[in-house]
Amino acid sequence: MAKKILIVEDDKFLRELISQKILQEGYDVSEAVDGEKGVTSVKEVKPDLVLLDLILPGIDGFEVLSRIKADPETSKIPVIILSNLGQKDDIDRGLKMGAVDYMIKAHFTPAEIITKVRGILG
Repeated sequence: MAKKILIVEDDKFLRELISQKILQEGYDVSEAVDGEKGVTSVKEVKPDLVLLDLILPGIDGFEVLSRIKADPETSKIPVIILSNLGQKDDIDRGLKMGAVDYMIKAHFTPAEIITKVRGILG
């Protein structure tokens, strides 16, 4: 059975680009366009991994991450933060809150994102 990846990203172009890449790799994809939907989708979909943007409409990615990690049903799901926020404080905060990795969008191609995903999902 294919592993499921949830992408929480409000940028339509980027979300579709990453989705297509993930599908080509044989994973299943779910998408959420804002923080609230992200939290709901994690509970409904129970993905094997979450790609999470930080700057989202409604609640931000840090809040999404904190809710995922606070819920015993979803706390073990690995979360990779994928953000334009590249400040050390943001990166440290994301990792302290339980993200397995923090990728700055401008520094990574979709192919490199897939390599990270594959590394985490094994």
